[in-house]
Amino acid sequence: MISGGFALAYQTALPDFQRRTGITVETLSGASQGNGPKTIRHQLAHGAEVDVVILSNEGLHELAADGRVAEGTAVELATAPLAAAVRTGARKPDVSSVAALTRTLSEARLIGVPGSTSGLFIQTDILPALGIAETVRLKVYPRGTDSTAALAAGETDIALGPISELVNIPGVEPIGHLPDAVQLVQTFTAAVVAGARHPDAAKRLIVFLQSDEMSGAIRSVGMEPVRP
Repeated sequence: MISGGFALAYQTALPDFQRRTGITVETLSGASQGNGPKTIRHQLAHGAEVDVVILSNEGLHELAADGRVAEGTAVELATAPLAAAVRTGARKPDVSSVAALTRTLSEARLIGVPGSTSGLFIQTDILPALGIAETVRLKVYPRGTDSTAALAAGETDIALGPISELVNIPGVEPIGHLPDAVQLVQTFTAAVVAGARHPDAAKRLIVFLQSDEMSGAIRSVGMEPVRP
């Protein structure tokens, strides 16, 4: 089960893993953090049978606290900074400085963010730091895919989230990383789930995801590999 931040890189490389090993992988989806039935935490708590989870470190720590991660199996795979995107063909506002980002968000008709790790940080840290938490027009979507779909459909003016959730999406165009003063660089990590039915296959998948062969797929979506 995988969250959106690492999903595009994973989907690019998974066919190669299955071809090489003969292992068939069924991939489920869930948010790293947040509330409701679409989170990885909720699905595991309600009986989802999963061998591997891939999600933000923040979400992984919650799973570990719940006793849902096999001890010693967590491996950091890649990092992704926060970025902004607009609908393809729309005007590209400036987000390169704190002042420019503040102006752009204040002027937006509606901003979309995922209800996971990045969206929580945007709501609790970035908007208060910019002084616009009470005035900005924000909509929180369950997943990053929901946020970008709304942007592509013209429902929002701008989407914020990890750069890896904003690239290679039809109808969506990234416009830049958020400035360092309000930046969150997320680390996405894989781990074997406690009580996994296929622990050996799970470990082989994780080894592949941190291999040199994955580097190109990771960089193609704006992330940076974390080397062992």
